[in-house]
Amino acid sequence: MVPAHLSKLIKSLPDSPGVYKYFDAEDVIIYVGKAKNLKKRVTSYFTKQQHENRKTAILVSKIQYLEYTVVDTEMDALLLENSLIKEFQPRYNISLKDDKTYPYIRITAERFPRVFPTRNPIRDGSDYFGPYANVKVMHTVLDLVKKLYPTRNCNFGMTPASVAAGKHKICMEYQLGNCLGPCEGYQSESAYNESIAQIKYLLKGNLGEVKRHLKDLMLSAAAELAFEKAHEFKEKLDSLERYQSKSTVVSTVLGDLEVYSISSTEKVAFVNFLRVSQGLIIVSRNVEIRKKLDELDADLLASAVAEMRNQYGDDCREIVLSHELDLELDGVAVTVPKMGDKRRLLELSMKNTLLYKQEKLSQYEKLNPEIRVDRLMEQMKKDLRLSELPRHIECFDNSNFQGTYPVSACVVFKNGKAAKSEYRHFNVQSVEGPDDFATMKEVITRRYSRMIEEQKPLPQLIVVDGGKGQLSAAVEALKAMGIYTKLAIVGIAKRLEEIYFPGDSLPLYIDKKSETLKVIQQMRDEAHRFGITHHRSRRDKGTLRTELTEIPGIGEETARLLLKHFKSVKKVKEASVEVLSGVVGVAKSKVIHRFYQGDDSSEDDHMIL
Repeated sequence: MVPAHLSKLIKSLPDSPGVYKYFDAEDVIIYVGKAKNLKKRVTSYFTKQQHENRKTAILVSKIQYLEYTVVDTEMDALLLENSLIKEFQPRYNISLKDDKTYPYIRITAERFPRVFPTRNPIRDGSDYFGPYANVKVMHTVLDLVKKLYPTRNCNFGMTPASVAAGKHKICMEYQLGNCLGPCEGYQSESAYNESIAQIKYLLKGNLGEVKRHLKDLMLSAAAELAFEKAHEFKEKLDSLERYQSKSTVVSTVLGDLEVYSISSTEKVAFVNFLRVSQGLIIVSRNVEIRKKLDELDADLLASAVAEMRNQYGDDCREIVLSHELDLELDGVAVTVPKMGDKRRLLELSMKNTLLYKQEKLSQYEKLNPEIRVDRLMEQMKKDLRLSELPRHIECFDNSNFQGTYPVSACVVFKNGKAAKSEYRHFNVQSVEGPDDFATMKEVITRRYSRMIEEQKPLPQLIVVDGGKGQLSAAVEALKAMGIYTKLAIVGIAKRLEEIYFPGDSLPLYIDKKSETLKVIQQMRDEAHRFGITHHRSRRDKGTLRTELTEIPGIGEETARLLLKHFKSVKKVKEASVEVLSGVVGVAKSKVIHRFYQGDDSSEDDHMIL
């Protein structure tokens, strides 16, 4: 329902691209958004019965009025949105990591321009190239620029009158070859400007144009028999070749293009940007974007495109993306390649994105271990198609020995880690013989009927060690208790690590390297270990009862004393009457010895006879 105080304004919104700003009761901008169609986009905030994201619902409840700006194209809307977000930093907008500390290379807007690094771009007509995320790379480029095309670094005014009047004197930089002396007219203004033009080509990545220029100068000098000069140009050309050989060559057939890829978590997204010129990667940047309203990857990627083209220029006529975007840019081809050189380039970008993501998440998790837990829970929820985070998981495994001593183990994991104090084992009561399905049904019923009776919270996920049969038995038990819809349950088959879902005959195969599968495997192995340990204990007690306690007059307590002392039934059998009497007394030792030896060789027995 559109609020009354906004209804009239929303109805008057145009069906045009633009940017809208939401204000709260304190006249503060709380959100800036872009739209291909302002009326449709803004109306959608108020016509939804229920927003998928709670933060969006809170945002809408705080909107008191809005302003909008109509622009010509969607790209203009992107750029304006980006600029307004940086200026006002609204609470509910994504947070793009600021690059203001990254250096640029500046070419000043003055007569005989200077070339130098800066971290504070100002709008004075100067040209800026960058930003450079790697300062070492920037200085390498600057060194190449100065070697190929020496420029002045003094602060002289250099007006035509001051140069003609000889008010400036050449300095040590001229003597060292770092400047060609325009201050005293040793280098003409036209020649100097030609050098600046070549520097701009080089900084834009257009190395082919610079190489052609140097080659022309070398051949021209050689034709005039100025061989020393020609040799200087040859050395500069070699330097450029060496610099180019260190660049990443992605293809000899690709032209100029930009590449963007994204990978995200629940709270943050990571974007890699590559700029390619003549088959060379000349810029590679990673950007981190903080989410505020559970934005889609496509929206975040569009914001990154606007940011990068704003910083690096929008002269590139082709953009390669990892996601489909409803983005129309005049004269720009936008593609999501499926094969070929562009696909390989996109895969390179994705590799950089994932490495950057892994590095950042690792840093965050070291600072705050809870971040890893949240990420793991989100990953498991996604992989196993759950409706809620599996904070509490229980796994069951059955054990028996040729149908005897059947037991079942239940292990509990909280937030992806074993909660050993909550482990439980069950001695199966209603099942005779090796019947895994009936055993599973019994223990599931016993476990959760008791939890219901004691009003304990149920787990979000149950994992059954076994295939479709064991899973079906567990599902029957849950349905009988009326809790099947209150939790999720899956089965894991050992052979191929297949995950089975109720009612689905086809298994799910999770990536072998997935953290989700590792947690499930750990639970399964832990349940097996816990179950086997309990089963052996039962079997040992059963063995004790069926051998030593079969001796007339020997009870469980006496049998326990014998096993504690002799460690095994075999050693009890081999012990003499004298040794046995030291443990259980003379009378019982004779009984035990007679039972196992099967004769009446005792001296006392002969005397009695």
